[in-house]
Amino acid sequence: MGKISMVMFDLSGTTVYDDTGVRDCLYQAAQEFKLKTTPEEILLHMGTNKIHLYQFLIARESGKKIEIEDFERIKDPDTYELAKEVFDRYQEIMLDYYRKQCKEVPGASDTFHWCQEHGIKVATDTGFHRIITDAIMEGLGWIRDGLVDISVDVEHIPGQIGRPAPFMIFYAMTQLNIQSVHEVIKIGDTPADMLEGRNAGCRGVIGVLSGPRPVTDWGKYWHTHVIPSVADLPELIEKEFL
Repeated sequence: MGKISMVMFDLSGTTVYDDTGVRDCLYQAAQEFKLKTTPEEILLHMGTNKIHLYQFLIARESGKKIEIEDFERIKDPDTYELAKEVFDRYQEIMLDYYRKQCKEVPGASDTFHWCQEHGIKVATDTGFHRIITDAIMEGLGWIRDGLVDISVDVEHIPGQIGRPAPFMIFYAMTQLNIQSVHEVIKIGDTPADMLEGRNAGCRGVIGVLSGPRPVTDWGKYWHTHVIPSVADLPELIEKEFL
């Protein structure tokens, strides 16, 4: 089957501890702007572009029938300005959250070490924008300590097209000179992660149960494997991919 050259790790819920904190911050900003939604609905869309989430909620209230994934392909200026205001407020709330409590999922750093010892590049991607990603990387020291080879977010991609599109995976592959998706594993805790990995054609698309929404709840979302935590990834790679 060939070697594994890169693993693309999701952040929140996969490698960064999240006990619904991201969902709650998204919901708080929506509530402050009186957008009609619920924490449960927000949870369904975790891992996607946050501006597009707010555009979806705004469009729905105005009677427009535009699905959240459609905002990855179309521009809707009627909803963007307000969505950006809500998003900016969300980022303030989210930054404050991570500055107070940013910690890794147990075993994440050990898994990064293991990958590097076995010649596997460590990449991360996320539905966050750069300011949040930088706060996480600074708080956990993963870039500083050389544990992460590249950290990608939607701001690296033209049009800020996030998951489930595969472009963040392709960007990391380009920067790290990984020439085949058959050498890439994607791991995450949301449907958006699984769809991203599938759309990219990754050899492994692995769900983890450490996030707020267990992969076992997502029968319709394609994946190759499910493991309890990122800490279990080295064993899985040794058993199934090497």
